[in-house]
Amino acid sequence: MQNIQFPVNFKFNISTLANDFSATDSSGKMIAYVRQKMFKLKEDISVYSDESKSHVNYRIKADKWLDFSTAYSFLDVDGKEFGKVVRKGWRSVWKAHYEIIDQNEKQQYVINEENPWVKVFDSLLGEIPILSIFTGYLFNPSYVVKDKQGKVIVRLKKLKSFFGRNFEVSKVGQLDNDDDDRIMLALMMLVLLERRRG
Repeated sequence: MQNIQFPVNFKFNISTLANDFSATDSSGKMIAYVRQKMFKLKEDISVYSDESKSHVNYRIKADKWLDFSTAYSFLDVDGKEFGKVVRKGWRSVWKAHYEIIDQNEKQQYVINEENPWVKVFDSLLGEIPILSIFTGYLFNPSYVVKDKQGKVIVRLKKLKSFFGRNFEVSKVGQLDNDDDDRIMLALMMLVLLERRRG
């Protein structure tokens, strides 16, 4: 996923039983098809080159199951780890907080939810029959990736849609090409986790 043409769109499939989505760039070209394995105690995600699922480019694997502070490792086609994203436990209960770690086990970026109240209202309205189908149009959380200086590099935003199935990743600041993969995989994992929470 090098030299990505932003913005990138994540679109979840609602016609399948699996938790899966496609990622397309600004030209409409598919850059990844992401599929989460069902009924696994530990998260196991395959990132394919396209929907044919003929070639796995990356794997994302959790180091624990059912834990607040889980690390999700990024593996290349040879099974070599080149980074991870870590969900920061209790800090993420109110406001989502993740850290992107490089291949040398050093923190490179953080991902924060911009406004946690959006998620709260989304969840509350989602409990009301009939009105729950409109939450995808009323409340749309967004997340920002910041570098070590606190500058925003990338923004992920849930777009207005039924079933909350569309997300957009836009580049805000300067992005190092060597970090494209780690940032995109971290956001893919975040979307799979946070989408369940509202």
